[in-house]
Amino acid sequence: MKQILFHHYPQSPVAEKVRVVLGIKSLDWYSVEIPRLPPKPDLMPLTGGYRRTPVMQIGADIYCDSQCIIQELENRFPVPSVHGREYEGSQAGGQAGLEWGISRWMAGPMFTHGITVVLGAAESLPAGFAEDRGRLYFGPSFDLTQVQTEVAHSVAQLNGQFAWFEETLSRGQSFIMGNNPGLIDALAYHLVWFLRGRWSDGPLFFARFPALCEWEKRVREIGHGRSTEIDSAEALTIAANAVPQTQEGVGPTESLSPADLVDVQPEGDGGDPIVRGAVVVLNRSRIAIARTDERVGDVVVHFPRIGYRVTAV
Repeated sequence: MKQILFHHYPQSPVAEKVRVVLGIKSLDWYSVEIPRLPPKPDLMPLTGGYRRTPVMQIGADIYCDSQCIIQELENRFPVPSVHGREYEGSQAGGQAGLEWGISRWMAGPMFTHGITVVLGAAESLPAGFAEDRGRLYFGPSFDLTQVQTEVAHSVAQLNGQFAWFEETLSRGQSFIMGNNPGLIDALAYHLVWFLRGRWSDGPLFFARFPALCEWEKRVREIGHGRSTEIDSAEALTIAANAVPQTQEGVGPTESLSPADLVDVQPEGDGGDPIVRGAVVVLNRSRIAIARTDERVGDVVVHFPRIGYRVTAV
């Protein structure tokens, strides 16, 4: 089973980032809708406890975090490249390193400002949503009243940062890095999509950026590739009937060895569960661990190295 199974929900901005990449690459994929809030009983057997969205499954190999998912999509489907068509087929990737560096800013401080605006300015939110996301992004001391006082500051920060994109796009190019869509477009678009759709003042805010709005339309027209819905029970069956395909490999500078037991957890204090397993892959960009679950059997769960803490057990 080599098909892409994408575990997500429609309102997820981080999943939208990956959906745009699926569109850029014009891929076929299976859509598995998961709950917005824990518990996620048909996702936990695959991930070992990782509860964030999205997750990608290919057979019995499970990819957590949009950073890891997009890198794997690029590895498996290098044409067209998300790093610019001039780099198709090249292992060097040219501008790839710069783009991934930029991604840490966009998925970090800039996204946090977006979360602040959406949570702090909301007139109403689904039951438990603010509490869950506040804990996830702001830590155990999350206070919605305090977040509300930060909205004006976060709007000012976003205004200045989106102005950089407006300046770039005002030069006449179709996309942020040139005339072909790529990783930076997916990263920026998910922020625009999130704020426009979830913040009541979003449309008015973006009206001040006409070039950005035209770019937004172009990215929207790319679409999400071609998806087919399947239920989560079928996804579990697919994993149970598959064998992980990940090849063992540990970088020469790492202090751990294959089969060493480790705990993996996102950085910060968002209340994320620890995922425990035996090392299969460990290098500068990725940690993959083997684990067994009674519902799916043997799986290998992949995480990005950057942004995750790996602790020997």
